[in-house]
Amino acid sequence: MLQALVNSAGSLWGDLHRALLRQRAPAEEQPLPVAPPPANRYQALKRLLITDGVGRTLFEEYAAHRAESRGDEEIGWVLLGVRESSEALALATLPAGAQRDASTVHVRFNSNGQAVGSRIVRQADRRLTILGVVHTHPGSLRHPSDADYRGDSERVGRLRGGQGVFGIGTADGRPLSGTAVAHQPKPHVQCLDEMCLSWYSLKAGDSGYRPLPVELTLGPDLARPLHSVWPMIEAHAERLDRLHRQQAGLRFEVCEGKYGPALAVLVPLAEPGQFLRVLLDGKEVRYYLERDGELLAADCPEDRVDRGVYLLLADLATEV
Repeated sequence: MLQALVNSAGSLWGDLHRALLRQRAPAEEQPLPVAPPPANRYQALKRLLITDGVGRTLFEEYAAHRAESRGDEEIGWVLLGVRESSEALALATLPAGAQRDASTVHVRFNSNGQAVGSRIVRQADRRLTILGVVHTHPGSLRHPSDADYRGDSERVGRLRGGQGVFGIGTADGRPLSGTAVAHQPKPHVQCLDEMCLSWYSLKAGDSGYRPLPVELTLGPDLARPLHSVWPMIEAHAERLDRLHRQQAGLRFEVCEGKYGPALAVLVPLAEPGQFLRVLLDGKEVRYYLERDGELLAADCPEDRVDRGVYLLLADLATEV
């Protein structure tokens, strides 16, 4: 289900707002003009390591999705992590988002939201790259479909090592009697209650997917805090992505707002310790001037984040 891929931690991460997880293109569409990454230090994947935080996110959000009104649709996540010589370590998940285009036979991720989410997660660890994609099948097909393969095989060569990780979620498992403990009936299959995740790898040039043994390790889902503010990320994603590319040193923080978790955007100013702080809190957009930790509210009714920032920067410039 991988619709677009990452080349390196530099170039293509900056283009995710255009390329990440687009719907499969017809055969005549030209691929992204990026060179494949060096693969000489990578071997074929022998296993996938998933932190317990990532595992909990996948199963918990899959269960929550099935209980929603859109629960009969496919749903998915992007996996971010570290690609080692012969194994991949999954450290973060990015959800498909409420603005996804989905049905019982496909899911198209909100690429703008994915781009911003990727930038935020990589503030903490620049090694993170796209490992692959997890998506669900409403029936009992625990293997990527022929349509999945047609799209994935065209693009998988752009991932680190020319190989990707793919998870398929189904709800056809048999729970262990009298317990809600996860188990692995096969080395590449994880089950919790009736939910199952089956893991595969696909390498450039392969004729099909190969089962990929999976193991759990202790660790967080580095992107989990973003899931609580994902509606705000989606609502402002295009403008946030543009602002990040235009303003050096800009960073994001998840914080507490009036209406619950909020997303703060910090734009550094010329003087040390001074920032413009934009707070995306529910449906509100509020602006502040931060000077040595002190917040001064700015009178700016603009709900377009990038426009509001540049209006305030222009006002500050006239004060100099």
